[in-house]
Amino acid sequence: MDIHQIIKKLLVTEKSTTARETSNKYCFEVDRKANKVEISGAVEKLFKVKVVDVRVINVLGKKKRVGRSIGQKSSWKKAIVTLAADNRIEIFEGV
Repeated sequence: MDIHQIIKKLLVTEKSTTARETSNKYCFEVDRKANKVEISGAVEKLFKVKVVDVRVINVLGKKKRVGRSIGQKSSWKKAIVTLAADNRIEIFEGV
């Protein structure tokens, strides 16, 4: 799988911002078929940093109601990547 297909987008929330500032952890939305080894390799190649740990969470889609019909948002996978102490991802710093 291509590294650009593995990492779909960067997640910027209050919780992820706090984790980034305190413990150097970054959150990404990743492909549902990707595993921890592929995720760490993709982050290291894309951002040229050293990955220490990867944690993966499967997020279930929520049910949504529009009028009488009930639908469901699609499920997705979230990865929390811990970097080495001296590494930073510059894209997150301006956000």
